[in-house]
Amino acid sequence: MSGTVVVTGGGSGIGEAIARAAHADGWTVGVLDRDAEAAARVASSLGSRAVALAADTASEAEVEAALDQLAAATGEAAPHGVVANAGIVRFGPLAELPVDDWRRGRREPDGHVRGPAGGGARMLAAGTAGSLVAVTSMNGVVPGPGAGAYGATKAGIALLVQQMAVEWGPSGIRANAVAPGLVDGGMSGPIYADAEVRRLREARVPLGRLGTPDDVAGAVLFLLSDAAAYVSGTELLVDGAVTPSLIAGLPRPAGLDRPPAEDPP
Repeated sequence: MSGTVVVTGGGSGIGEAIARAAHADGWTVGVLDRDAEAAARVASSLGSRAVALAADTASEAEVEAALDQLAAATGEAAPHGVVANAGIVRFGPLAELPVDDWRRGRREPDGHVRGPAGGGARMLAAGTAGSLVAVTSMNGVVPGPGAGAYGATKAGIALLVQQMAVEWGPSGIRANAVAPGLVDGGMSGPIYADAEVRRLREARVPLGRLGTPDDVAGAVLFLLSDAAAYVSGTELLVDGAVTPSLIAGLPRPAGLDRPPAEDPP
């Protein structure tokens, strides 16, 4: 599959990696970011088949204006793909989370899916089949202490993706999510600046390393592509198996890990 894809939060981190990978794969890329300079930098570096779009995904008016701009630049009424990558996180104990951060948390799902919702509505109106991908998080699958309302918002986004898949599937629109694990990039930069924390976290990943923005981009491109033509309504963990291995860190009597000498009567 190819055509035009919008990548929100495409001006840096994981979003930039997705935009670059999509462009290399032959897509025309709308690099959407609330930081206009960042969007312009990435789009300019890609050269042809890239359009810089400045918008805050929490603003319906700004997203609609950006989609209008993309349509004018490409001559296509609707994009064939939308990647909702933009997001925020406010670290801190849940009990101490300020009211304003709770409000931001409640707004985050709205902002995070504004791109897919707007893009999906345009696909429906234009009769354009395509693929929507939301970047969620392993924190929406298993809670992470000190992450405030971040995990709850990501879990909510995953369910919204399922609803999109059910409602828009009959029109040829697929909707899926990618949940990154321990990724060295983007908003996780401050975590891995601590060398000891980095070492300890790497040691907990069964594949033996932290993920990269390119790892996430590869999964997103799969879900955008025709190779995933029958995949919709799912959340793909991209975490090196760290999420399913969490129980492995709990203490366990060694004898229980060996078969009994004889079967019980």
